Amino acid sequence: MNTAHDAMPPSVLREDKDGIATLTLNRPAQFNAINSAVLSGMQEALGAIAGDASVRVVVVAGAGRVFCPGHDLKEMLAHSNEAFVGDLFRRCCDVMLTLRRIPQPVIARVHGIATAAGCQIVAASDLAVAEDGARFATSGINFGLFCATPGVPVSRNIAPKRAFEMLLTGDFIDAATALDWGLVNRVVPVAQLDAEVLALAGRMMDKPRAVIAAGKKFFYDQLEQRIEDAYAAASVEITRCMMAAEAQEGVRAFVEKRKPRW
Repeated sequence: MNTAHDAMPPSVLREDKDGIATLTLNRPAQFNAINSAVLSGMQEALGAIAGDASVRVVVVAGAGRVFCPGHDLKEMLAHSNEAFVGDLFRRCCDVMLTLRRIPQPVIARVHGIATAAGCQIVAASDLAVAEDGARFATSGINFGLFCATPGVPVSRNIAPKRAFEMLLTGDFIDAATALDWGLVNRVVPVAQLDAEVLALAGRMMDKPRAVIAAGKKFFYDQLEQRIEDAYAAASVEITRCMMAAEAQEGVRAFVEKRKPRW
């Protein structure tokens, strides 16, 4: 059953179906450029999803012809003062951090272009599926603006020299390159995009919710640690996980050659 959340701002739509919450950037006439309303809508929706036990996976999509070209430059020009612009970028960073911090895996569904903060959403998502015509860029440099905030997650997805080249040139990379570099997980023809997103989401649906949530948190925490600290934390985490009910049932089911009952 689909559930429409009418309270959501029209710039971001939420639709729930079979454990998947799809958040759609909904400014197709502006190619889904990110403005204040989009940031508010995303933060509100993600905050609600974080505590919603019915949601197992989140998909971020874009309405219309493209995924997202980044920030709405017209809005920033119309409010060209440090207080407004600084607050806008801080709020955008909060949204990107929330994508990482919510317990559910987040999949970016990418079509058309994903540039600047649009590319940032892709990189900040846990997983990404793109259609084969999609293109990616951190294009701020073309307008005299170094894409500092998109550079944070992009440089954590792909090799530093490749990330820096994207940031310094503003050049597009195609979907095949994005796949090769590690920015996306899957590339498929556009007609298969929704089916591939659903297939990837489906691979996580029968896994224990608590284990996925704890695993997501640990994965990102250890990436920021020295390798010795990461191993020490991993030893504690996997011990805790092994002693939990989910692993006890999963291992017992494996030994008994049956499906686990979570």
